[in-house]
Amino acid sequence: MTRPPGEPRRVAYLFLLPAFAVYAAFLLYPIGRAVQLSLYDWDGLTLGTWAGLDNYAAIIADGELRDAFGHALVLMFFYAALPLAIGLMLAAILNHAKVRGLGFFRTVVFLPQVVAMVVVAVAWRQVYSSDGSLNALLEAVGLGGLARGWLGDYTFALPAVGVVGTWFETGLVTVLMLAGMSKIPLELYEAARLDGAGAVREFFAVTLPSVRGEIAVALTLTVIAALRTFDLVYITTGGGPGNSTSVPSYEVYHRAFELGQVGSAAAIGVTLTLVIFVISFAINRFADRSVS
Repeated sequence: MTRPPGEPRRVAYLFLLPAFAVYAAFLLYPIGRAVQLSLYDWDGLTLGTWAGLDNYAAIIADGELRDAFGHALVLMFFYAALPLAIGLMLAAILNHAKVRGLGFFRTVVFLPQVVAMVVVAVAWRQVYSSDGSLNALLEAVGLGGLARGWLGDYTFALPAVGVVGTWFETGLVTVLMLAGMSKIPLELYEAARLDGAGAVREFFAVTLPSVRGEIAVALTLTVIAALRTFDLVYITTGGGPGNSTSVPSYEVYHRAFELGQVGSAAAIGVTLTLVIFVISFAINRFADRSVS
């Protein structure tokens, strides 16, 4: 049997070895250590004791931890679903109308992505405060009865945090959708118009199917952002009031560095990693099937 021309396969593996070594050292090894720690009851200082799967069972049995994962799913709506809907609509309007200064608009709408989330959180905390600009606006338009301390309200604290995520991620999604729509051949739109399609039908028949890849990328990035959000919650609410805005990433910090429950924190982190992997895998598998 003759081998194909070129370098032997083992030489290709040698070229990949340095990159894999970095990947293993900075990703695979920390994940392995986190899995190991999650099997122990350890406070980070004294000798740990074997706990087996007790830390994972506690995630299901502990109501606060279940709520934290539930809050993360709620944030997925604000971080992923809403920005995708708004971004698709904005991009479709801008692409269809051929607005002048589109490059400037892309820069402005993408601007939140280049601002540190800590800065964003501090700014929005001032907006949501009792004497902040949101309540001032409500009073100015005669809706002062709706004013409240938004981040201290059990009902509105989590949606208030979610709105910040929507504002932050919408620009990224819009830019991705505009990039995808700019690659759609004009002949497809011309053919749709010859068939009598209006703007709405054009969107669903031509635009939406053509940006499935960009939608998958946007959903993957925004879902991951929703599930791993920490700094926004830490700065704005600290998980409160009560635990109404607590999320898994915040629980990892809270249990490891404030309660000294390193094993429990590691189990939450490993579980969160698996959830992110499963959801991201499902999004990309769905996108691949849609394209095929």
